[in-house]
Amino acid sequence: MDAMLERASKGSWTRAGRKAKVCLQIAAVALLTVATYAAAVEMRGDHPDTYVVQRGDTLWDIAGRFLKKPWLWPEIWQANPQVKNPHLIYPGDVLSLAYLDRVAVQPGPRNAPAINAVPLAEVEPFLKNLRVVDAFEQMPYVVGLEGDRLRSSEGQVVYVRGLGGAQAGQRFAILRPAQRYTRLDRTACCDLFHQDDLDFRGRRTIDFANYWTNALTPDNGNELLGFELVQVTTGTLTRGEVGGIEASTVLLDDEGREVRVGDRLVPVDAQPYDLQFFPHPPRQQLDYGRATVLATSDMLANAGTHDVIALSVGSREGVDNGTVFSIWRTGSNAVDRVEYGAERTEDTIPERAKVRLPDEFAGHVMVFRTFDKVSYGLVMDSIKPTHVGYQLKHPDAPY
Repeated sequence: MDAMLERASKGSWTRAGRKAKVCLQIAAVALLTVATYAAAVEMRGDHPDTYVVQRGDTLWDIAGRFLKKPWLWPEIWQANPQVKNPHLIYPGDVLSLAYLDRVAVQPGPRNAPAINAVPLAEVEPFLKNLRVVDAFEQMPYVVGLEGDRLRSSEGQVVYVRGLGGAQAGQRFAILRPAQRYTRLDRTACCDLFHQDDLDFRGRRTIDFANYWTNALTPDNGNELLGFELVQVTTGTLTRGEVGGIEASTVLLDDEGREVRVGDRLVPVDAQPYDLQFFPHPPRQQLDYGRATVLATSDMLANAGTHDVIALSVGSREGVDNGTVFSIWRTGSNAVDRVEYGAERTEDTIPERAKVRLPDEFAGHVMVFRTFDKVSYGLVMDSIKPTHVGYQLKHPDAPY
């Protein structure tokens, strides 16, 4: 009996010791976590103790006022477990910015929508209307229009080839090939950026009505990055290929751009994009020159804050929604006129005799939609315009 009690006593002490050890480990991890956040998340010196959320704020905007690195705002919220969902913060909420109690929400009125990391209203047209595919030739396509029209719109029908297995009532997005993105071999040619548009069949042509510009970007090896498709409207299949008819009938059921022969169809996605974004640095280091600005929306070659840009990297490179890059103008190769004289022209000086100048910081971009080799991002802040061909780096890159 004494031996049994002694073993039980030792077992109790062993379990207690293990429990104490686990508690010490948890405490050490907690302290390490606090220390890590304190080291990574640097507050600006002039930050107040509290901030009242205003209508029109985004989480990025708030972090940009008080943090030296605004893309780290998720770390602050995650370090404060009392904030269950950082996207459920509303105008009127009071946020504490104290050192060890960074965010303590005092609820305000709930008569306005919750704020988000990005202004969704500014990117929603691109979330809905743009996608990138590796090929589109095998997609079902519009082969004819009601009454042999040249264009069709809401309330009219179009005739589609390639929907033999689809069921009546199924809805489709109607897309138009717009751009062809290609990475160019730097060794084969100079740095080349130009517009590269596609006609209704997806063949390259000049079309000044296109929504985006395009670029061939220099890199090691020629590679097709994909075809950009623009959604023009949606439609519902009303009749399939029956009775010897070789085309399905689709009723256009939404406002949008007019449909023409050659437009492609894909099933409508129930939820084609994320509604919430958590900014974070790239998950892997990319070689210099791998990630560049492919295109800019609405403009010929540049973009500013809250403009959308296309990037030459995607999920293949580990890029996902919320990935933040810093944007950099590539440093020029300058002629050293002190060494070679002011009378020498750039053409008469070999490349090896030129001086590579540092890259110049332009701003930050956050990815909001990702495909295999291409992604779309929103310019979150900028100190100079972003141009096609600019480099994308880790947001902490010093140069």
